[in-house]
Amino acid sequence: MLAGGVLVGAVNIYLASSLLPTAVADIGGAGFYAWNMTIYLVAMVIATMLVSRLLARWGNVGAYRLGFAVFLVGSLACAASPAMPVLLAGRGVQGFGAGVLSGLGFAVIRSALPRRLWTRGNALMSAMYGVGNFVGPALGGLFAQFGSWRLAFVAMAVIAAACCAVVPQVLPRGERSDARAPVPAVSLLLVTAATAAVSLAGILPGTMAMAGGIVVALLLVAAFVAYERRSELRVFPRTTYQAGSPLKWIYLTLGLLAFGVAVESFVPLFGQQLGGLPPLAAGLFGAAISLGWSLTQLGSSSATRERAVRRLRIIGPLLLASGFLLQGLLQREDTPTWLVLIWVPVLFIAGSGIGLAYPHLSVAAMSSTQDPGEGRRAAAAIATVTSLSIAFGTAVAGVLVNLGDPSMLDSARYVLFGFAIICAIGAITARAANRSSRPEPAEPAAHTPLQQGS
Repeated sequence: MLAGGVLVGAVNIYLASSLLPTAVADIGGAGFYAWNMTIYLVAMVIATMLVSRLLARWGNVGAYRLGFAVFLVGSLACAASPAMPVLLAGRGVQGFGAGVLSGLGFAVIRSALPRRLWTRGNALMSAMYGVGNFVGPALGGLFAQFGSWRLAFVAMAVIAAACCAVVPQVLPRGERSDARAPVPAVSLLLVTAATAAVSLAGILPGTMAMAGGIVVALLLVAAFVAYERRSELRVFPRTTYQAGSPLKWIYLTLGLLAFGVAVESFVPLFGQQLGGLPPLAAGLFGAAISLGWSLTQLGSSSATRERAVRRLRIIGPLLLASGFLLQGLLQREDTPTWLVLIWVPVLFIAGSGIGLAYPHLSVAAMSSTQDPGEGRRAAAAIATVTSLSIAFGTAVAGVLVNLGDPSMLDSARYVLFGFAIICAIGAITARAANRSSRPEPAEPAAHTPLQQGS
């Protein structure tokens, strides 16, 4: 159930992108084409920041039923849309429901599973992002192929209804509180504005305009952090902003890993333009990162020794950056087939870097506090960081592609080399997280007279 909720949100990030050309031909609204992803991501990020409060108010079952119900309503609105503005409104409602479900997937692990299974549970949750990035475009393309774009949203509504009905049978109800926690309105406003700015930056014409949008988004994020540090109403746990706490480094590392996922949105473009691949094959090449991410972390989650876990946190970002670096070196004009085939294992290796580190970093965030309320907030923030980082990564990749224009080879190299540099910073933040979370050495026990005599 937890994995299904995350998967529903992940699939719908790209599902509508595959359906949109068919939908535009049916209901019009080509001028609003780019708003599809922007509205969905903004609503998703907002919802993930409210998850801990929904859990406190409604408990596990109530919060999950609310998330599935909102997602169902949004899906039906999309399916019945007579015009593009209605479709976009439906996408906003869908995104809010998907954000609730994504945040709950990480937060409810604390109460639904014993602590010894948290790493495996987090691996399964984060694997759903990779599976969704693969299934979403394929499923949307399948429905679009037969001209049935509305049925795709109906199918998602049916899945949400079925899950909503089953929730009480499979999930613990969790603790509820009648106290109404105030909503951190200023923090929500700043992150919403940052998400909107970076999402719009990805569709603005011209490199300078796109770069300006990213700068504005970064300034808004900086304002968010400055406000949260001194506010009593915050989105992230209080521990995040305390001196010496590893939590800020954990979130930064998670963000840099998720940032790298954005590359796969442009791999199909490079595959078609440089490798001469047909659209379907190029799309499958793009999914190699998600496939590496999903499969690897299901294996890496079995690592339990502290030393091995610390190493995986550092190796993950390095492997991701190395994969992008090697992929950049393999780019050629009119790439021969034998070289194109090497792209798949290289991209798979890059994605496996995310899989090695992501579940262990997620558990480190969840385990950062013994307070149940703060623990839920720390777990729900994983989805916030992931969604926001993917949005930032997509916008930055768009700027780098424009920077290389009109040469597709230059665009590919700028994206891959640029992301290799950015993602490699994750090894530094992971090392800082390890150093901050290292347990203090125990004081040597004083010798008793008996021990001294013996």
